[in-house]
Amino acid sequence: MPLWFAALLGLVQGLSEFLPISSTAHLRLIPALLGRPDPGAAFTAVIQLGTLIAVIVYFARELAKMARAVVVDRAAKEARLAWLIILGTLPIGIAGVAAKPFITGDARSLWVVAVALIVVAIVMWFTDREARQDRTIASLGLVDAVIIGTAQACALIPGVSRSGATIVAALLVGLSRADGARFSFLLSIPAIAAAGLFEAPDAFRELGSSALGPLAVATVVAGVSGYASIAWLISFLATRTLAGLVIYRLAVGLLILGLLTTGVLTAR
Repeated sequence: MPLWFAALLGLVQGLSEFLPISSTAHLRLIPALLGRPDPGAAFTAVIQLGTLIAVIVYFARELAKMARAVVVDRAAKEARLAWLIILGTLPIGIAGVAAKPFITGDARSLWVVAVALIVVAIVMWFTDREARQDRTIASLGLVDAVIIGTAQACALIPGVSRSGATIVAALLVGLSRADGARFSFLLSIPAIAAAGLFEAPDAFRELGSSALGPLAVATVVAGVSGYASIAWLISFLATRTLAGLVIYRLAVGLLILGLLTTGVLTAR
């Protein structure tokens, strides 16, 4: 894989991982438009480690407080939040193992990506309009964590979007947009870490002996652009709705359907 292409994929990954527009969908679409092969689910999972570093750096203080509370003061709200994140991670762990053949195979069809982009956009629009948004992260309970975690598991299907699914679920349980995004990003840490480490051997096997350079470049670029994406989205959602992102998802989904229908793109 050329380094320029790896850098482009890293940029796309970083910018779209934390925006509710599906990084996997864009990592499928960009190569197809450029006439290059799909880099594969394993490559995608590994370069997500760059965005993992970005979210850890951005939330370093909160993560440090949670780690300290788990050890020193288990009754603290930070310790409770840490356990909710662990609980919320269980659904995607179970689904990732059970449905791996489908996720890395048929689910990567551009038909699936397009339909998922459109369907989730519609759900996102209705939820954003009707959600009461009167709760904070501090009020989250066990059931809330399971609901949001289950939504995260749905994001294993390309086109759904991890942040899109979890922010929508957070809105459904009453969180504000900004707090929903914060919990979504914190919840992504264990899932991204596990997926990246688990898929690394497959990525090197698929790309061959030359994999290290492209993976390194893509991961670094994803980390830098991912940090910027987190900062922008949290600031954006403090005062704005999801309407613009809904329109973008619909436009990309319809574009893919149009290109598939006319034969400009192939599903694989």
